[in-house]
Amino acid sequence: MTTEQLVAQIYKKKSFLCIGLDTDLEKVPSHLLEEEDPIFAFNKAIIDATHDICVSYKPNIAFYEAYGIEGWQALEKTIRYLNENFPEQFTIADAKRGDIGNTSTRYAKAFLEDLQFDSVTIAPYMGKDSVEPFLAFKDKHTILLALTSNVGAFDFQTKLVDGKELYKTVLETSKSYENSENLMYVVGATKAEYLKEIRQIVPDSFLLVPGVGAQGGSLKDVCENGMNDKVGLLINSSRGIIYASAESDFADAARHKALELQRQMAELL
Repeated sequence: MTTEQLVAQIYKKKSFLCIGLDTDLEKVPSHLLEEEDPIFAFNKAIIDATHDICVSYKPNIAFYEAYGIEGWQALEKTIRYLNENFPEQFTIADAKRGDIGNTSTRYAKAFLEDLQFDSVTIAPYMGKDSVEPFLAFKDKHTILLALTSNVGAFDFQTKLVDGKELYKTVLETSKSYENSENLMYVVGATKAEYLKEIRQIVPDSFLLVPGVGAQGGSLKDVCENGMNDKVGLLINSSRGIIYASAESDFADAARHKALELQRQMAELL
C-alpha cells in the first residue's frame, strides 16, 4: 500500500485508528477456547466488527510466537483474511526486528513478502545496514522505533549524545537511508510533548502512535502536536478496544470503543 492510498482511506473513513491485535488466550472470552483456532476466531470477530471505522491493524508478533506453530498459523490466517477481504487496511507486523544485513533481509522477506504485511516495526540500534533491507521492498513501509511509550525509554532514547537526544539522532540519520521515503516512526502517545520537535525533523512522515487508551496518552495532545497536512498519524489502541468485554458481546464492545475514538478523530480532522 502506498502512503497516498493510506491517506485516502483516512479521509474516506474520517479515521486514523489502528487496532492492535495483541491476542492473549488468557484474556479472550472463554467460549472461544472451544474453537479449533481460538486466536483466529477472536481476531476475525474483532476485524468484522471494526473494519469500517479503522484504517489499520497491527498484530503484535510476540502474542503469536508465544503459542508456537499454532500461533504462527493463526497469524497467517489473520493476515490472509485481511488481505483477501479488506485490502484497504494498512497492515503492520509489530515485530520490532533489527539485525545484521543478511538476517534483516530474511526478516523482511518473512513479513513483507511471505506474509504480505504492508509494514513492519524495526529497532534501529544496529544502524543503516540493519534497516535498509526492509526499505528495499516496493510499496512497503518500515516503521522505526524512535521514542517509545514505555518507562524504560528514558534509559537510552532521551540521553544526550554530543549535546543532542539520541532519538533525534536516530530520526535525522534515518533520513539518509536509501528509500527513506518509505520510513515511518513509532512515537509513544505518552511522549506527546516531544512531537513538535519530532515534526521539525520528519515533517512529512507518518507516525505510529501507541499509548492512547490503556497507557493514558491523550489523543487531543497527540493531534495538536503531531498532525501534518496529510494527517500523518496512525493512533494505535490495543487492549482498550479488543478487551472491552470478556463476554459473548466482546466484538460489539470492541466496536463501541473503536467508535468512541473514531468520532473524536472525525472532529479533529
